[in-house]
Amino acid sequence: MNNNELYFNRELSWLEFNHRVMMQALAKENPVFERMKFLSIVSSNLDEFFMIRAASIRDQIRAKYQKTDDAGYTPKQQYAAISKRAHIMADMQYSIYNESILSELKQNGIRFLKPFDLDYEQSEFTLQYFKSTIYPVLTPLTVDLSHPFPLILNKSLNLGVLLKPKGEKKEEDYIFSTVQVPSVLPRLVSLPSEEGEVVIMYLEDIIRMYIDTVFTGYRVLCCHPYRITRNGDLSLDEEDAVDLLSEIKKSLKQRKWGSVIRLEIESGSSNKLLDALVAPLKLDKKEIYQIDGPINLSFLAKELYSIPGFDCLKDEPLVPYLSEELKKTASIFDCIKAKDIILHHPYDSFDPVLRLLTEAAEDPKVLAIKQTLYRVSGNSPVVAALAKAADRGKPVTALIEVKARFDEEHNIKFGERLAQAGAHIIYGVAGLKTHSKITLIVRREEDGIRRYLHLGTGNYNDITAKIYTDYSLMTANEELGEDATDFFNCLTGTCDTPELKRLVMAPTMLRSTFAQLIRHERHVAEKGGKAEIFAKMNSLVDDRIIRSLYKASSAGVKIRLLVRGICCLKPGVPGLSENIEVRSIVGRFLEHSRVYHFYNEGRDKLFLSSADWMTRNMDRRVELLFPVLQEDIRQRILADMDLYWSDNVKSKILQKDGQYRPISPFGKQINAQEQLLISADKAQAFASPEEAVEENNADSAEVNAEAEFLYRKY
Repeated sequence: MNNNELYFNRELSWLEFNHRVMMQALAKENPVFERMKFLSIVSSNLDEFFMIRAASIRDQIRAKYQKTDDAGYTPKQQYAAISKRAHIMADMQYSIYNESILSELKQNGIRFLKPFDLDYEQSEFTLQYFKSTIYPVLTPLTVDLSHPFPLILNKSLNLGVLLKPKGEKKEEDYIFSTVQVPSVLPRLVSLPSEEGEVVIMYLEDIIRMYIDTVFTGYRVLCCHPYRITRNGDLSLDEEDAVDLLSEIKKSLKQRKWGSVIRLEIESGSSNKLLDALVAPLKLDKKEIYQIDGPINLSFLAKELYSIPGFDCLKDEPLVPYLSEELKKTASIFDCIKAKDIILHHPYDSFDPVLRLLTEAAEDPKVLAIKQTLYRVSGNSPVVAALAKAADRGKPVTALIEVKARFDEEHNIKFGERLAQAGAHIIYGVAGLKTHSKITLIVRREEDGIRRYLHLGTGNYNDITAKIYTDYSLMTANEELGEDATDFFNCLTGTCDTPELKRLVMAPTMLRSTFAQLIRHERHVAEKGGKAEIFAKMNSLVDDRIIRSLYKASSAGVKIRLLVRGICCLKPGVPGLSENIEVRSIVGRFLEHSRVYHFYNEGRDKLFLSSADWMTRNMDRRVELLFPVLQEDIRQRILADMDLYWSDNVKSKILQKDGQYRPISPFGKQINAQEQLLISADKAQAFASPEEAVEENNADSAEVNAEAEFLYRKY
């Protein structure tokens, strides 16, 4: 078979995932505020897609790179295909916004006005707001003989203006000017309105109303919003970098100057205005996106979602479950020593993980704390606990990944904070990204030294733990503890690859371990035995793993794959993958946990991991795969996976043509995430509704700030 018969193109698969996200904005079972939040997510998704993936492909074209990808596409073919699909998606996104979201918001008392909609009182309000608040921070930048085309900031919203000096009669002569819409001001401006109604105007529309006062002596020919997206991929030569941290800091500045990869501009804009932008920005026609609505819908999650008084238009607040045992125990170390603890976030509270760290910081018996950190929240209690431990003189080692894309600057800052507190900081491993999620706490007890571990599928981020589904395992297992010690010594020292007993580490062992596990199931099937594989992950891209799965399927292994995002494997192809079924769940929470289950002739092997089945996870990252050893925990996770597989509301089945179709809801409708929420609610029945609303409101602003990154970081 040719490659295009074996694999889906990675970029097109990602866009199809983003399409599934966008379809949640049409799902009537979602309240309108949640639906508009999905549209906001789509905007953020596409931003990063263009900054990284599309920009990389265009760089290949400019470098005259001709090699095809696994699906048989040349860079030019990929770029043309993703451009066509992205244009269709942008049109659909704004169709949903204009025809569905706005009308439903209006029905519920939220109206967006244009200048011609304003009454006298509202017109006076906008004039005074412009004079007092907006005008002082505007900076028009005009292009003429003494002023070259200015640097337009990446992802900033701007107004492109064509001007003609008053009295000038030559129609072909005009002057171009650009005005950045101030990012320091809210995008949404509330206007005077009747009681019980919220009336809003976009900031850029108010500026447009009075733009002529900015250019006295000129006649404004046209004024339209636009926005550019620049190449955001950092080029970094780690091998020649004497100081990796300094090199990262320098390379961050490159994002301000990266080549322009996309222009979004208001539909119906003047062709002359387009000409004034396209030439200096060096854009191709297919890189121009005509937008029928407010450019960049991320304000829906950042601003509109937080407007008070509309809780009835949102999902019911989530109160994560916290067991009575964990609530009442004097020390979390006693709980972990008694038995392993599994937490399924966000249904289970993230507080026990934070408590483990805060107790470790204060406990005089704790001798050392070691942790890997990839992404944390802005005001992280994790960082605060580590800093407190270091302040108290405890040996604290934090391996902070400064190459975590778009979090580099943030990670550098909290790394410096920990270093000032006295922690030993390691800024990643040269040539690799440290993506594993592990904490090791060494404690002196009456019977000797004991090691406590936290192992997770997700980040040490208390905010995303409310919106990402992940597993946390807390254990005092001796073999896992010994492996964790060797793992950290390998990262912080210069030792050879450790010989781990239970943990599996990338890039040294993970690929071969998965290959062996898949191969074993294939051999069992070839002998006529029962052979099954179940895997849940974010993305499936690695061609070697895909080929191994094809061989296993051809041998008769039943393979079920729950892949949230990119999937390059083609299921259901006769003679190749007819025993493989792929499903994807997109719902209220971001499915982020990685779970791998192998039947193993009835002696099941179940693993959790920080790694997807992607080449970067196998070969270019420090990852961990860890076994689930305790039987009750194993049964709970397998029950969760059975529930996910039975979902017929939010789940879609991947077809061999690359499309996803809904599952026919025969009998009872099952929404796995809702079922897990119901289970958590029943267990949490002692929490009052008032407590739930109070907690939800307290967290909403920070959660929605993080929602910009939802569905795209991994």
